[in-house]
Amino acid sequence: MPHITVKLATGRTEDQKHDLAKHLAEALMNTLGTSEDAISVAIEDVPQAEWFTQVYDPEIAPNLDHLYKKPGYKRP
Repeated sequence: MPHITVKLATGRTEDQKHDLAKHLAEALMNTLGTSEDAISVAIEDVPQAEWFTQVYDPEIAPNLDHLYKKPGYKRP
């Protein structure tokens, strides 16, 4: 029963968010063999100016050793 939370800098349209959720669900079904009914996807908008304080500092930086895909940027 995977649940994915995606945090995005604000500015994406609702259509883009729905497409993203659909493609993430498809990837889970194809990769893990999960049924669509078991998948949930949440998308949270984060203002660009608050990205480092709301996302990078509390979630990315302390967990770099555990990330399967690391960002190509660092905190300024």
